Amino acid sequence: MSKASLHPALAFLRRLAENNDRVWFAAHRAEYDDVRAQWLEEVDRLIARLACHDPRAARTDARHAAYRIYRDTRFSPDKTPYKTYFSAAFPVQGRRDERAGYYLQMDERPGQGGLYGGIYCLDSAQLRKMRHAIADNIDELRDILAEPELRRLYGDAWVGPALKTVPNGWPKDHPDADLLRLKSYGKYCELTPEFYSRPDWPEAAADMLQPLRPLIDFLNYSLDE
Repeated sequence: MSKASLHPALAFLRRLAENNDRVWFAAHRAEYDDVRAQWLEEVDRLIARLACHDPRAARTDARHAAYRIYRDTRFSPDKTPYKTYFSAAFPVQGRRDERAGYYLQMDERPGQGGLYGGIYCLDSAQLRKMRHAIADNIDELRDILAEPELRRLYGDAWVGPALKTVPNGWPKDHPDADLLRLKSYGKYCELTPEFYSRPDWPEAAADMLQPLRPLIDFLNYSLDE
């Protein structure tokens, strides 16, 4: 794909990936501000459309949903100062909620950019609660996962880490071992750079997030009950 056909944000991020230092970024700050402003406008459009499917999305806006471009390098061997992608999270319980929700990452790297729905890296107490909720409500969860549109867009695989064996306290031959071994519960749909060339990409992305709502609701009430 040529640079001319890229979404302006992706075109900037491609160049940033090749020049990931503070001097280059400072020299191109005005360009960054322009593409960032366009990105925020588009994220607001996505939120407005998503709120038609899930009214709770209206609790946030692009300014609060979008993540900063600056990397936290304190504990990382990679000291490059900037992310080479734009991302935003859309929680359903409020702006600071850390439970299951929606996530978008605009990224050229294969397997990195796309749509995500679920909850990542639960702590030990949350995992215990989630596993018992799954075992107690397995038919409901299996029905959610079998929905054709969810499977078409997000497949059958889960995103995130999993144990190699069934967790302690559960039978090794448990029929739902595939779900009990998970440490995160999320679904992912990759979006290619071409997707963002669509003038209606925010609305299209919001519609693609819609099938995730039953899963997100199941995960959250499993943690809340």
